[in-house]
Amino acid sequence: MRSIRWINAGRGVDQFVNRPVIVCGLGKIGTRVLDLLRVAGLKVSVIDMRCPPGTRHGVTYFRGDCRDPRLLELAGVREAQAVIVVTSDDLVNTAAALAARRLNHQVRLVVRMFNPSLLERLGPSITNAQALSVSGLTAPMLASTALTGEVLGAFRAEGQHWHVARLSVGTDSAIAGKRLTEVADEYEVISVAHEPSHAPAALLNNLHREIVIQPGDSLVVCGRPEHLRRLLSVGEGADWERRLLGVQWAGRLRRLARVVWRALMEVDLTLKISGIVLLTVFVSSTLIYYFTGMATSLPDGLYRTISVTATGADMKADRYEGWQKIFVSVLRIAGAVLTAAFTAIFTNFLLRARLGGALELGRIPDSGHFVVCGLGNVGFRVVEELLKFDERVVVIDRRTDNPFLVTCRRLGVAVINGDATIAEVQRQARVDSARAVIAASSNDLANLEIALMARQINPKQRVVMRLSDDSLAEMLREVADVRLALSLPGLAAPAFVAALYGDRVESLFRVGQQILAVVELTVQPDDPCLKDQTLRAIAIDYHLIPLAGGGADKRLQAGEALVAIGTLKDLEPIFRRQPAPAEFTVQINQISPMFVKDVAVVVGVENGIGTAAAEELLRQLPVRVGGQLTRGQAEDLRELLARHRVDVEIVPA
Repeated sequence: MRSIRWINAGRGVDQFVNRPVIVCGLGKIGTRVLDLLRVAGLKVSVIDMRCPPGTRHGVTYFRGDCRDPRLLELAGVREAQAVIVVTSDDLVNTAAALAARRLNHQVRLVVRMFNPSLLERLGPSITNAQALSVSGLTAPMLASTALTGEVLGAFRAEGQHWHVARLSVGTDSAIAGKRLTEVADEYEVISVAHEPSHAPAALLNNLHREIVIQPGDSLVVCGRPEHLRRLLSVGEGADWERRLLGVQWAGRLRRLARVVWRALMEVDLTLKISGIVLLTVFVSSTLIYYFTGMATSLPDGLYRTISVTATGADMKADRYEGWQKIFVSVLRIAGAVLTAAFTAIFTNFLLRARLGGALELGRIPDSGHFVVCGLGNVGFRVVEELLKFDERVVVIDRRTDNPFLVTCRRLGVAVINGDATIAEVQRQARVDSARAVIAASSNDLANLEIALMARQINPKQRVVMRLSDDSLAEMLREVADVRLALSLPGLAAPAFVAALYGDRVESLFRVGQQILAVVELTVQPDDPCLKDQTLRAIAIDYHLIPLAGGGADKRLQAGEALVAIGTLKDLEPIFRRQPAPAEFTVQINQISPMFVKDVAVVVGVENGIGTAAAEELLRQLPVRVGGQLTRGQAEDLRELLARHRVDVEIVPA
């Protein structure tokens, strides 16, 4: 368990609520983080260069540079429990974090960084801090969403590697016809979701474990890599082997012809004209030499033409007479001028390196590859993620000076310089036969154009679109049927809020219309959600699936960590440490006389009465036990009473 904590011994969550959280930077990520903090009821101060100063809706705004110590003091950094720095400039974020640490040695720091390890390299200068990368958080999800392969996410829990994978059940699959619980036990995996071929997906605690798996269904499971490989190898059937064939390449002659044609298309018009004129002069002169008897053959005529135009070595006066001397003189002058002009234009063309794009065409597969449009921070991370799965990637980016281009080419990625919103550029990348297209530029409108253009070229194409607007992504999914429109602020912001509590978002992935996250939750000393609660109660109250931490009856204590899977929507309350509503109680309807004394002990403890009084109470059934409980606590109590063969039910409190 990591040693970083935002909360000191003796301080509770309520004290955290009453002390300010400072948000530096009010861009897309900062705005989303601010919304989550406001919903949590936390006291928030904001520092940004563009926001008007003042207090609005309980939030105090300060206009200025978040690196300014005076402004940080005005925002309350000396009393703050946490500072979240989320500007888009890593240097500004680092300077702001150092300034906050100098003013408050105990404040919790959550810093946005493209390279999170940079903060660790500062050593003891930055303690009680966590660096998060937006591209690092979201790029794996963009890549895994685009993959038709099986791995959706990867993370570590209790020192071991875990994977989340999707399994499509083939018609000849060995698991078709088996119950879900049988498959989970046989292959030692945890069932996360079941997606029937003609019905909505069932997730997490809503999953029916006794359901029979049918061909065409999809399963999302979590487990150790070796267990998942064994399950995937038998679950897919014959389609699994065909999918492993990977990318398909055109023949060598076809690829060479593609390169030559593209090279000709890249040639400037002036170079084409000068080349055609020079070639016309050579051909005409060769024919004149041959048909006038000045040369004995066509090769001899070509040789004499080149000799005159290039060196003048064939201009001896005794060889020619009359009009021949005029012809040779004109040929010499015209050849020298045309050769010089062609050489100058051709040299200029080579210096501009216009042929680089043509050579890239030879490295583009015919099918089975991934096309990434936009090579910014997120796009580059997506490329890295795809390369981890040994996938073939083609990048389209309009900037020739992009600093990531050289690295991508060194990694063996084909790069096309061009505008991905243009159909011809997408056709050069062969998006019609690609496995998926990922629109990862920083421009939402450009990404939408790229997605629509790719769909126009191939209506069945899988297109993953990066967006910075939550509402636009939601509308595209619901109205325009662009199911893979993902909002980066919506995905990344919960991770920044979770970091305030020492929690950590390990991985994100998508199932149907839901975004699921693998999280590591840290139990705080006065944690109202996790401390002294059983894993069963936590799983029910917050719709989680615990992956590591013990059996269902294990009660979590302060300092322990729980790794679990849940939807982002359900995880937000637990990130904010918002207790589940206590709206239930347990009612005993019938009990066997031989178990009255044992049950009386439980009833006495739960109702705060003596055992004798509890026995007297149990003679007047039905009896309610436990007072106001959360749904999970009520399930815990019902499970305990059911062991004594008691007829119990959960009813509203």
